[in-house]
Amino acid sequence: MSIIQPRTLKGFRDQLPATMTAREQVIETARRVYRSFGFTPIDTPALEYSEILFGKGSDETDKQMYRFEDNGGRDVAMRFDLTVPLARFIAQHVGKLGTPFKRYHVGPVWRGENTQRGRYREFTQFDFDTIGTESLVADVETLVVVHDLFAALDISEFVVHFNSRDLLNGLLEKLSLETESEAVLRSLDKLAKIGADGVRSELRDGGASDGQVDEILALAGLGGANDEIVASLPAIVGDSDTARRGIGAITTVLEGVRASGVIEKRVKLDVSIARGLAYYTGTVFETFLTALPDIGSVCSGGRYDDLASLYTKQRLPGIGGSLGLDRLIAAMEELGKIDERAATAQVFVPLFSSDRVSDYLRLSEELRSAGLSVELYPEGRKLGAQMKYADRRGHRLAVIVGDAEWEAGTAQIKKLDTTESEEVAYADVAARCHALLGAEA
Repeated sequence: MSIIQPRTLKGFRDQLPATMTAREQVIETARRVYRSFGFTPIDTPALEYSEILFGKGSDETDKQMYRFEDNGGRDVAMRFDLTVPLARFIAQHVGKLGTPFKRYHVGPVWRGENTQRGRYREFTQFDFDTIGTESLVADVETLVVVHDLFAALDISEFVVHFNSRDLLNGLLEKLSLETESEAVLRSLDKLAKIGADGVRSELRDGGASDGQVDEILALAGLGGANDEIVASLPAIVGDSDTARRGIGAITTVLEGVRASGVIEKRVKLDVSIARGLAYYTGTVFETFLTALPDIGSVCSGGRYDDLASLYTKQRLPGIGGSLGLDRLIAAMEELGKIDERAATAQVFVPLFSSDRVSDYLRLSEELRSAGLSVELYPEGRKLGAQMKYADRRGHRLAVIVGDAEWEAGTAQIKKLDTTESEEVAYADVAARCHALLGAEA
């Protein structure tokens, strides 16, 4: 039988131990932050009826959707994000859950798009959402969660750019373009990718006049301090109820994040932020790393007050954010914030002799019982080969017990990132390991 060539599909990846360990560390940190705000875990299926997903994001996501007929003849699709399934989930289970309901959810999603730096066809999102309230307190808290998350990840140089869809819609009402809002906002969402000239061309192709395009780009081009931008908005977006609601929301959010202790420079009012998905209705945001702005947003989201109404008559407004795990990990690798060690155990125990397997098993379990993570080498090979394995894996310490040490009731503890080693009494091995690892931390 011929050997099958081992390969992966374009846009799909295997995760090697070092990267997977880093991913798990980020997930654990995000989970801890989300839980500190009262968010609780849920899960939903990877596969949904197509009618649940189709037409809920954008024309682009509809084209990218993995959609097919299953063996039962059902029209099904793989989820392209975690928000649309959440809307279906809450409509189905709100009677048990009540509102407001705060959830977090980590899982893979799929989009058949062109692959690029930090962007894949299968990728993992880690979302958090608040359902069942229109209070701007939830909007403020969403930005504070993002702030606290990146601080917890030891990423200090980031900026959360936020805006209000009501502000943009207010301008479109002023320009009599409200019926074209979805197309206009989708074009505006591409501003960072295709530039002002590209957006201008798209808007003109869509029927907007030069004057209308000038006003849209004038709004998107506003810069300066947050309060300065707010002060200049009424003259640009007009005085409609929608525009006033947008300005009011922006002002409230800015006041709220300040009251929450968020550093001013980490939250930026950016009136060019539109978000391309059709379901957004109010506050929208994107998070950029200062050192790698061209990698794109690593955590995005916003308010979607009407999405659940597609599945239930009960009004279930929502707001949330989505951490793009794959893009964030790619950025952390570039920034040198990923530990390349593949070992998940702190301590390595080499096995000198198969005649003493029981002794090494007992030693390893005693160290684990003392709160240490331990990997025991499974074969009695030469010590040099075993230590080379430990170096390659990235263990912190090695506890070496040969025949002489067994007889003397001692052990050698070696720090694997240096040449330092010391001899301790067997009974003191666990305590000394803890001391050395604590000093290293």
